[in-house]
Amino acid sequence: MGADVFVPFVFFGFLGAVILVPIWLKERTKQSAHALISQALEKGQQLDPALLRQLTEGATKPPKDRARSTLGSGVVLLALAIGFVIGGFAIRDFSGEVEPGMLVPAAILGTLAIAFIFLAMVDYASKKKEQ
Repeated sequence: MGADVFVPFVFFGFLGAVILVPIWLKERTKQSAHALISQALEKGQQLDPALLRQLTEGATKPPKDRARSTLGSGVVLLALAIGFVIGGFAIRDFSGEVEPGMLVPAAILGTLAIAFIFLAMVDYASKKKEQ
């Protein structure tokens, strides 16, 4: 088996492991919590509400700050756009002109960054009105 076959197998195997292993571990934790509760109920033990809440809290995540994550995404996209612009000016072809192939992704990423930052401002404004 040559490198042209081995490398894609390794790449997709790694990608699958990164995605599937955390999901499998989370499900295994949930199953062990359910087994613990069922064993306690079979033995006729009373379940403490605080214990039930603690066992089920892992399943529910606290609501995340949507405006902050949107602003973070906008800043990252803006940094990528600036990097592509700098790369377009740094890589010049033989005629001395800016490489236009680098400016196209910069324009796309910059537009997305502006949209994300605008959405973050709208989210912050709506959050302040609710308070």
